[in-house]
Amino acid sequence: MQVLLQLGLSLVLLAPQYTTTAAAPSSQCQRQCGNVDIPYPFGIGVNCSLSKRFTINCTVQDGIHKPFRGDFEVLDISLTHATIRMLNYILGFCYNTSTRSMESVGRYGRRIQIRSGPSSPLRLSDARNKFTVIGCNALAFISDNDTGYQGLGVATCRDPLELVDGSCSGMGCSQTTIPNKIYNYEVGFSTFANTSRIWRFNRCSYAVLMEAAEFKFDVSYINTTKFNDTNAGRAPVVYDWAIRDVVRCDVARRNKTGTYACLSSNSKCVDSTNDQGYMCNCTHGYEGNPYLQDGCTDVNECNYNPCPSDGFCHNIIEEHWCSCRVGKRYVKQSNTCNPDTGFIIGVTMGLFGLMVFIVITIFWGQLIIQKRKLNKVKQEYFRQHGGLLLFDRMKSDKGLAFTVYSLAELIHATDNFDNSRILGKGGHGTVYKGIIKNMPIAVKRCALVDDRQKKEFGQEMLILSQINHKNIVKLLGCCLEVEVPILVYEFVPHGTLFELIHGKNHALQISFNTLLRIAHEAAEGLCFLHSYASPPIIHGDVKTSNILLDDNYMAKVSDFGASILAPSDKEQFVTMVQGTCGYLDPEYMQTCQLTEKSDVYSFGVILLEILTGQLPLKLKGSETQRSLSSIFLSAMKENNLDAVLVSHVKGEESMELLRGLADLAKKCLDMCGDNRPFMKEVADELNRLRKLSMHPWVRIDLEMDAESLLGGESTSGYEIELNGYPMGESENQPINPRSSYYAR
Repeated sequence: MQVLLQLGLSLVLLAPQYTTTAAAPSSQCQRQCGNVDIPYPFGIGVNCSLSKRFTINCTVQDGIHKPFRGDFEVLDISLTHATIRMLNYILGFCYNTSTRSMESVGRYGRRIQIRSGPSSPLRLSDARNKFTVIGCNALAFISDNDTGYQGLGVATCRDPLELVDGSCSGMGCSQTTIPNKIYNYEVGFSTFANTSRIWRFNRCSYAVLMEAAEFKFDVSYINTTKFNDTNAGRAPVVYDWAIRDVVRCDVARRNKTGTYACLSSNSKCVDSTNDQGYMCNCTHGYEGNPYLQDGCTDVNECNYNPCPSDGFCHNIIEEHWCSCRVGKRYVKQSNTCNPDTGFIIGVTMGLFGLMVFIVITIFWGQLIIQKRKLNKVKQEYFRQHGGLLLFDRMKSDKGLAFTVYSLAELIHATDNFDNSRILGKGGHGTVYKGIIKNMPIAVKRCALVDDRQKKEFGQEMLILSQINHKNIVKLLGCCLEVEVPILVYEFVPHGTLFELIHGKNHALQISFNTLLRIAHEAAEGLCFLHSYASPPIIHGDVKTSNILLDDNYMAKVSDFGASILAPSDKEQFVTMVQGTCGYLDPEYMQTCQLTEKSDVYSFGVILLEILTGQLPLKLKGSETQRSLSSIFLSAMKENNLDAVLVSHVKGEESMELLRGLADLAKKCLDMCGDNRPFMKEVADELNRLRKLSMHPWVRIDLEMDAESLLGGESTSGYEIELNGYPMGESENQPINPRSSYYAR
C-alpha cells in the first residue's frame, strides 16, 4: 500500500495579487541576508519588494542569518538571468532490515507535493533542472496535474562494480528533463520497485528535482548515505522568475501607469520564455537594476580595456571611442593603433634610416667583440688546461681513444645541464647523464682546481685516458673551453654499491656471494691503478658510492682522477686533506701524505659495510660508537665478531668465510700504513675467499708451512697460501708502491 504525505510548502503559496502601482522601495530596506544579496523586486520586510510574492524572509538558523522563501533556503538571486536558486529537499526510500519493508527517509515521506498558483512569479527552470534518481532498483515519478505532465526516472544495477563515476545514464543513476511552465509538481516512489533483494549493497534510493550543473554521480552514493547527507538532505534547484500579472511586454507597456515594473529610463522589457510574463533588463551600454528608478547607469566601457594598449579610451553615454597618440591613427576594424604613414614618412624618413644604420652597426659590433672575447677566454682556458699538449699527442698517437669535446656539444647532450639529468653530486663536482650520437655518457662538471692542477691537467688526461680495465670506469674525453674542465665518462646504469647495501636498491636482497664478487672486482680495479698503471694512480676517495655497477652488476671504480693526480715526489704533502669522513686514513689525516695504503684503509671500511650492513659513520652516539671501524676493531679485540655481523649474512655464509673476510678487513684498517697489505694482496685474498664461498667443502690445510699471503698470524685460525706476486716482482722483492698520482 502506498503512503501519501502531502505538504503545502510555502514556496509561492496563496497571496494577494500585485498592487496597482509599482512603488519604489524605501532606501532603508535590508538588501542582504547573510552572504546573499536580495535585489529589488525581491525584498525583506514590508514595502521592500514589488509584492508579497517577492518577499524573502531573513531568519537565524544555527546562529547564521539565512534567506528563505517558505521552507526553502535561497542561495542567490540573479537579475540578469531572472533566476533564483534554492535548496530543494531530497526524497529518500529505504529498505528497513528490521521490518523487512520499504520506508520513507527524511522530512517528507515517500512523496513531495509543491503547490502554488499560476500567478506565482516562479516557474521551474526546464533548461537548468533535471529530475535525478539514484539507486539500483529505483522507480520514481514526477508529475504536474495542472498541465498533465508525467515523467519517470528509473535507476537500476546488478552489481556496484558495474557503476562508473560521472555516468548518469540509467545504471545506478538517471536524469530526466522536464517541460517548461511548471509551477506545481509532485515527486514520489513506486512500491513496485524496492531494494529488498539487493539491500546488502544498496539499501536506499533517492529522487530529487535539482540543478543539473551542480550534480555529478559518485559511485559511493549507492552504498552510503553520502548523497542524502549533502546540505542536510537538500540539493539546489533553479526557478525562472518573471512579472506574471500580464501576459507579455506589449500589454505591460500599454499600462505604464499601472503595474509596469521596468522603471529605469534606460531599461527594456523582455518576454519570459518560461510561461507568460516579462522581465526587465538594462539596455545596451547600461548596467544595474532596471526595476528601480534610474537603476540602470552607464557602463564605463573603458574599465574593460576595449582600446589598444598604446591608445586612449574615452567613455561617453552608452558607448566609448578610442584615439591614438601623435603619429598613429586608430583603426576600428582591427582595434589597433597603426602608424600614420603620411605623417611619419614626411618627417622621419632620414632620421629613421640613420637610426637603423647606427643600431645595426652597434649591434653587430658588440656581437663581434663579445664573440672574440669569448673565443679568447676559451682559448686561454684550453691553453691553461694543457689542450695543446693533448692535441699534439692525439695527432702523433692516432690510436688514442680520447675525445676533446666542445662546450656546445655537452650543453646539447645534457639539455643545458638540466637538473633532471643529475646522476649524483659530491665534493668533486656534479655528474649529469648525457646523450651523444645515441650513446649514453656521464658528464662531470668538476669542482674548482688550483693553478698547479690546471698546468698538469692535459698530462693527467692523457694518463687517465689510457687506463683500460674492465673494473674501472672508462674516461672517454674532456672539455677544456671552460674555467673548470668537464670530464666525460662511460655511462654505468645500475647505481652504486652504496645504494645496493644501504640505499634505494637495498630491497633487492643481493646475496652475500654477489657482494663478495663486487668487492673482489673493485679490489682488482684499484690494484690495477696502484700496480700496473704508468705512472701509478692513487684513488684518494675510495668508498661504496664510488663503485658503480653495470648491467651485469659488475663493479667499476669511478671518480679517480676526477680533479687532479697526485703531486710529484718533491711535493708529497698536501695543504688540505680531502676525502670522505668515515673512509679517511688516520695516518693520512696526521701526515697529509697520501699513499697507496690510504686506499687500502678506505677499502677496509668497504669490507666492513658488506659484513655489517652499517654506515661508515654515525652522527649520534659516543665518539667510539660513531665510527664503524672503531666498533669493528673493538669487537675483534674482544673476540666478539658475531655481534657486528648483519643477521642475514650469519645465516647465509659459514663463519670460517666471515672470519676470513673480517681478518682481511682488520689488516686493512691497521693504524700504521706499513703494516697494511698491498691492494694486490687484498685482491688475491678476496679471490681465495670467493673460492671458499663457492666451494664450502674446500678447507685449507691447517698444517701448511707456507707464509700467509697477508703476513703475520691469522686471527681466523687458518693460514693463507701465497700463490703469486704482483706483475714484475719476485718473492724476495715485494712490491714497492709508488704514490705519484691520486684521484680525489
